[in-house]
Amino acid sequence: MLLEHKVAIVTGGDSGIGHAIALALAAEGARVTVNYHVNEDAARTTLQAIENAGGCARVQQADVSSVAGIEALVRETVAEFGRLDVMVNNAGMESRTSVLDTTEQQFDEVIAVDLKSAFFGVQAAARQLVAQGDGGRIINISSIHEDWPMPGNAPYCAAKGGVRMLTRTAGVELASHGITVVGVAPGAVHTPIDAATLADPEQRAKLESAIPLGRVAEPDEIARLVAFLASDQASYVTATTYAIDGGMTQASIGL
Repeated sequence: MLLEHKVAIVTGGDSGIGHAIALALAAEGARVTVNYHVNEDAARTTLQAIENAGGCARVQQADVSSVAGIEALVRETVAEFGRLDVMVNNAGMESRTSVLDTTEQQFDEVIAVDLKSAFFGVQAAARQLVAQGDGGRIINISSIHEDWPMPGNAPYCAAKGGVRMLTRTAGVELASHGITVVGVAPGAVHTPIDAATLADPEQRAKLESAIPLGRVAEPDEIARLVAFLASDQASYVTATTYAIDGGMTQASIGL
C-alpha cells in the first residue's frame, strides 16, 4: 500500500471530493481524520465506509475558516495518531455571484473557506511536519478556475487564484524541510456543488460538450490522483498544480 503507517487529514471529508479522498487515502493504508463543519452524519458515513473496507479513521468537527479550528484539527489528530504525514486542504464553497453583484459577506465567506483555510491549513500542517523533522505532503484541492475565468463566480475564482500562488510559494519555502506542496485542480466533477447543473439535461449536455472526454469526472478519479501525490511515488513533485479536467481548459472558454 502506498500510504502504510501514514497519517492524513482531509478537510471537508464528509462529502463529494473530500469523501472520495478520505476513502482513497485509507485504502492505501493511511489513518485518516475526516473533518466536517456541520454535517456529522455525512462524516460518519465516510468513517463507516472506511472501516467497512478495513481502514482506520476518526471524525473531527472543525470550522476550518477559523485558525483555531485548523490548529485544533492538527493537534487532536497528532494526539490520537501520534504524528501527521499528509494534509489535504479540500474544504470549499462558492457563491455563484459576479463582480457587480457580490456582497461583502459573500466575498468574506468564500475567501475564508476557500483561501484562508488553505493558507492556515498549510501553515498548521507545515509547523507540525517541521517539528517532526522527516518531511511530509501538503495537497491543496483547488479548481481549474484558479487559472481559467468563470464569469458569474468571481469570489471563487479570486480565492482559487490565491490557492494557486499559495501552493507555489509554500512549495518553494518548505522544500528545504522535505515538505512538498502540490495543488490539484479539478474541472467539472459529479459532486453536490455541481448537482443543479447536472440535474438539468440541457445544462449537462452543454457542459459535457465542452469537455473533450465527453463527461464530468467521478470523485474517485480525483481521489486517486491525490493518493498518488500523497505517496513517496510523488516525492519530486512540488510547487505546482495538476489539472484534472478531461481536457476542458484546453478546448473551450469558461462556462
